[in-house]
This record gives sequence, structure tokens and C-alpha cells, in this order.
Amino acid sequence: MIKRLVGFDTTSRNSNLELMEFVGGYLKDLGVESELVHNEEGTKANLYATLGPTDRPGIALSGHTDVVPVDGQDWHTDPFQVVENHGRLYGRGTCDMKSFIGVCLALAPEFLARDIVTPLHFAFSHDEEIGCVGVRSLIDTLAGRPIKPSAVIIGEPTEMKVVRAHKGKLSYRCHVRGFEAHSSLSHIGVNAVEAAAEAVAYLKIMARRHRDQGPFDPELVPPYTTVHTGTIHGGTALNIVPRDCHFEFEFRHLPDDDPDVLLGELRRHIAEHIEPEMHAAQPATGFDFEPLSHIPGLSTDEDADIVQLAKALTGQNSTAKVSFGTEAGLFHDGGMPAVVCGPGSIDQAHKPDEFIAREQISQCEAFLRKLFERCWQGTI
Repeated sequence: MIKRLVGFDTTSRNSNLELMEFVGGYLKDLGVESELVHNEEGTKANLYATLGPTDRPGIALSGHTDVVPVDGQDWHTDPFQVVENHGRLYGRGTCDMKSFIGVCLALAPEFLARDIVTPLHFAFSHDEEIGCVGVRSLIDTLAGRPIKPSAVIIGEPTEMKVVRAHKGKLSYRCHVRGFEAHSSLSHIGVNAVEAAAEAVAYLKIMARRHRDQGPFDPELVPPYTTVHTGTIHGGTALNIVPRDCHFEFEFRHLPDDDPDVLLGELRRHIAEHIEPEMHAAQPATGFDFEPLSHIPGLSTDEDADIVQLAKALTGQNSTAKVSFGTEAGLFHDGGMPAVVCGPGSIDQAHKPDEFIAREQISQCEAFLRKLFERCWQGTI
């Protein structure tokens, strides 16, 4: 099953409908109906299916079907054809995160072979890799229903460790409007690149303050909110005062930090210390902010039922926190408590020659079979 899923090139720029049609057909052959929640263009879809009784909440098993591009990466095998070597499965998405989806689907006939008291739900999304875009419509659909999953297990690669918290992410593109002039008459122009540089410099001040003063969470790496500027573009020629510049930045914040407070600090600094000089020269100049992504942080209580269940299924006595974002925070905000627990190591994700170890797949299978037992018995 993993080989079939990896064979679909579901790079985020592409449609995932062929893969979803395959999954839907596979489930239909097992007697399970599924529904697709499409994007506005109708080119991509989320899939939701219930295995077992539909009048009870149950547990959702969730994963994204899209993968990151392989462009410019030096692969030694075809990225979309699984190759097994020395106990590892190589291919784009083997780690992040088609192996989890593949194990869920491969074991579905086994789950359906017995009477089910507590249902399981499959919730497979699109466009996670570009900001957890796709799953939002699925969560909105579930939130409006009288019965929805009582909790969600996100199968992102954690080496089957139980992750109950992760950082959130807020990213923006900032457009700076200057006033163009010949560089010999720079006094009548407003330099958009220099104004942008002042804002970026303040972002660096914010980054250093969080690094040095916190707040801190020692379970995260790094243990503080990070502030990062990733791109900047502006100007047309050396002898022209640049009219336009834009830069992209992000906050990867501690789960309990409010990213709007961070953004508000930057906006105030710009309004109080950068824009007044710009407006004095040319009133039409200034800054505009374009949101790129907002991925909520996750902070599920240690005592939450889903955390205790995941610990029991893995046999672990402790939980972990991670710095990368997932769809779990969105499910949590939608009224469905979530944990992250899946096969593979995040260290292998997004890299050339991405792989997952066979041992990790076996651990995932054991995890799901223990979950099946509880669903058959109705003890969750």
C-alpha cells in the first residue's frame, strides 16, 4: 500500500484527486463509504471515512497526502517509486507521511473483520505542506456536525513517540511602498529597501530578545520563540531610489505565546519609528502586510484522555514536544483534542533519498492493532 501511495506525485502544486479516488475506491471495496471535501477550485480534496458505527464519536486517524517538491534535489532513485534497501523504504513521502496513511489503509480489512463498538475515522488532507491549508475545510465540516471524533491522532513522523505539544507558526509577506527618484536626487525619494531593512533589523532585535530573555520551554528545541526573515526583494537599478520592496518573515512561537502580540509589536514599531519619516516625504508611502500562513501551536494537557490513550498504546511513560508544526493544533481548536504520533523520523523528511525504516512501520502496525482491540471492546 505504501508503494501505491508514493507512486502518486502529490507534490503540493499538483492535484491529489487521483490518489483520493484510489483510496475511496479501496475503501468502497471494503464496504466503507467516504466523502470528499474539495477545495474551491475542485482540483484537490480531503477525504473522510468512518469505519464502524456512525452514531458514536470515535477516534480519527489523520494524515496529509501532499508532499514537498523534489526539484533540485540529488536523488539516487526515482522519488516516486519505492525502493527497499537494507531495511529502509526510499521515496518521497515514505517518511512524511504516506507510510502512516498506508499502514492505516492496509490494516483496515483486519479492523473491519470483527464487530466494532468504537469507530475509527480516516481524515486525510491536502496542502499541509504549504501552511495546513486543506484540512481547515474538513475541520469546519466536522465542527458543524452533531457527532464528530472525540480526539485525533496525527501520524506525522515522531518515531512513534507521543507528542502532545508543538510550536505554532505565523508568517507574513510585508510590502513596502516607497517613492521612486533618480539616485542623485535621493532627498526627494523614499527608499523602500532601506525602510524594509529597518523593519527587518527590528525583527532581528525581537529574535535576540526571545533568545536571551525567553520565555523558555526546555522541552523544545530551541526552547524559545524564533523570529526569522527568509526572503527580501526590492529595487530595479542602482541609480534609482527603489519604489518597491517586499520581505517574508515568520514567528515560530511557543504553544502558549500569542503570535498576534508579536505581530502587533512589529506593526507598532513601524508605525512609530519608520513610517512617520516616510509619510513626511511622501504621504502615499508605507507598509502593507499580507498573511501567508497561520498554524496554531498545540498544547494538549498531559492528563487528557487522548494523551493517556496514546501512551498506553505505545507503552511509553512520557510525552514529547516538537518545534515543527502540524495540523494537530487546528483539530484542537476545532474541539477535537489531538496528539501527534507516527512512524519515521522528522530528520529524514523533505530531504533527497527520504526513507523510513521497516522497524518504524512495524511499530506503527503494533500501535494500530492495540487501538483496534480497544475499539472492538468499546473501552475508549
